[in-house]
Amino acid sequence: MSTYDILDQSYSRVAEEYATRIFAELQHKPLDRQLLNQLADRTRGRGLVCDLGCGPGQVARYLYEQGVDVMGLDAAAGMVAQAQQLNPGIPFVQGDMLALNIPDSSWVGMAAFYSLIHIHRHQLPQAFAELKRVLQPDGLLLFSFHIGSETLHLSEWWEQVVDLDFHFFQPVEMTHFLEQAGFVLEETIEREPYPDIEHQSRRCYMLARKP
Repeated sequence: MSTYDILDQSYSRVAEEYATRIFAELQHKPLDRQLLNQLADRTRGRGLVCDLGCGPGQVARYLYEQGVDVMGLDAAAGMVAQAQQLNPGIPFVQGDMLALNIPDSSWVGMAAFYSLIHIHRHQLPQAFAELKRVLQPDGLLLFSFHIGSETLHLSEWWEQVVDLDFHFFQPVEMTHFLEQAGFVLEETIEREPYPDIEHQSRRCYMLARKP
């Protein structure tokens, strides 16, 4: 079974509970909001921005409220259904970030918060090449991940059977993958986890640009 199919099945099983727990998370994450505001300021009025690995659509919703023309994409049909229900007026589609059914140079920006963490290291070059393909020149990619070298596996989540790997990455290796794909890295920010509201791992955010 492909990574895409595994993500679809596993996340669809927990989609309703995930939306209940996660949809309001940005209220408690000031740095995330600050970075999304910057992305909004640089893409507003220029074209379409995609919330990649959108889950229930909280990032898409935030960008939409900042006046951005936005859509969401997720591997899990159940997550897309939750996002559509919670965010009327924003389009959401199911898709695979390793093989996007999107024409070249379609998007002016992408936000990928904790979605690349489900892609194994050996597939990251393919993922970044695909993301670069669908970005317009000067398009922006803002993404986040857990810092580390381990892989956490979940076989049960909120009393549902899942098969999910969460890959942690070092900023230096992510920088290598970005530059190898031809992106220009503009900014790297690290932070400690917010207590009580998220997994207690150190976080990294990167803002990259397609030349």
